[in-house]
Amino acid sequence: MTDQTTEQTTGHTEGTDGPPVADPHDNRRQVLYWRLLARLFDHEEQATLESASLAVVEDIGLPSALLDPQTSVDSVVQRHPELAAEFDGLMVPEADDGPRDRAAEVRRAALASKVLLNVFATGNGTVTAGQLARWQSDAGWLERALGCRPGELRGGRAGGRTAGPGAGAGHGVGPDPTGTGGGGTTPDLSRLIPAMGPELGAIEADLVKRMHLREVLADPKLAAQLTPSMSLIEQLLRDKNNLSGVALANAKALIRRYVDEVADVLRTQVEKASVGAVDRSIPPKRVFRNLDLDRTIWKNLTNWSPEEQRLYVDRLYYRHTARKTTPQRLIVVVDQSGSMVDSMVNCTILASIFAGLPKVDVHLIAYDTRAIDLTPWVNDPFEALLRTNLGGGNDGPVAMAMARPKITDPADTVMVWISDFYEFDRSQPLYEGIEAVHRSGVKFIPVGSVTSSGRQEVNPWFRERFKALGTPVISGHIRKLVRELKTFLA
Repeated sequence: MTDQTTEQTTGHTEGTDGPPVADPHDNRRQVLYWRLLARLFDHEEQATLESASLAVVEDIGLPSALLDPQTSVDSVVQRHPELAAEFDGLMVPEADDGPRDRAAEVRRAALASKVLLNVFATGNGTVTAGQLARWQSDAGWLERALGCRPGELRGGRAGGRTAGPGAGAGHGVGPDPTGTGGGGTTPDLSRLIPAMGPELGAIEADLVKRMHLREVLADPKLAAQLTPSMSLIEQLLRDKNNLSGVALANAKALIRRYVDEVADVLRTQVEKASVGAVDRSIPPKRVFRNLDLDRTIWKNLTNWSPEEQRLYVDRLYYRHTARKTTPQRLIVVVDQSGSMVDSMVNCTILASIFAGLPKVDVHLIAYDTRAIDLTPWVNDPFEALLRTNLGGGNDGPVAMAMARPKITDPADTVMVWISDFYEFDRSQPLYEGIEAVHRSGVKFIPVGSVTSSGRQEVNPWFRERFKALGTPVISGHIRKLVRELKTFLA
């Protein structure tokens, strides 16, 4: 494609007489991005766009391998090492300190199209270990193009990062970093980067789902590159009994990593507010951090000496910090059927955190058509999860039969029941058991699901009866459950 041909399309070029014609660089850039969109939404090759894009790429001195979806960015860079520096920070806004280099924008468009297509056009069907490794490498190049370190977005650590010079305070004003538009406002990377992390994680999870997971786990190098996610953890928990040796060790390592990451987040939420009311019957500890300076001054104002302009203090006053901590029992019952995996993982971790609080006695029960008492492992959510058997249906009365004997003092007991409450035609027996527990004085908290998104689906039959009982199903967001539990324990 030559400048002469591209200039014959409709458009506008400054400083020429006669009908306006398009800037040839704009036309080239548009060809590349039309090809990118066509490839993303339809994997079939569009002959016209392919041939036009090939002409553009060759005309600007770039290798034709950039247009081959089967060629990784690593392979391109290995053959053309000079391109590595161009991929780094490729999509980071630059300072708007002069006229735009139209030719450079076409080059950036070709490189950006390559990395975007390799990451977001993953096709269908079975995925091999080699294809997963190639995608992970290409995802690393996309992260580098956005000004991050490889793995940073998928690991969720990019935060509100402002990438590179010219990004300002995250307002995204500057030239178009990928050359897709006519300048002006660019994507706000401080918002785009954190949002892209979960998307990359979802794509990776889908690729893992479409491949033989055991093949990946058997390769320590490949397994170490996996990003722990809820979908991946679900697969590992479902398949753990079929794993052994290196594959089992790698699966456990991934589960442990995910559990630790979620636990760090939940522990922060739990510790934001103290547990228990102030106990004024216990004398305050006489240390400097408890000194009530305002009260001390107020109580000693009668000792003010106008002549000396000095306040004499007869007595220091301290704040009460001791709290009433009546022993509380927390019984967590979690539905481990196939539809409740997210809740199973989150609640197991949450139970372990509350188990670490003073004078909180935590019991954990998981159930599907059978019930299992996970209380001996409640302090180690990793070990508890390894003992679950995901899948099957729901038989709530079996779990209730195991939970009720754990109630010793109803007034100081809270029972959290996490389920979608879709039972095996035994709705009435389970509800009758729940109603009896509630009327005995136990604080009963039904939860539809416990996820990071707050999504929940609950059997309408149960929802209406819980509402009439005065214990409505709470929102499925895990932060809401944390607040409910801390209110009870206060």
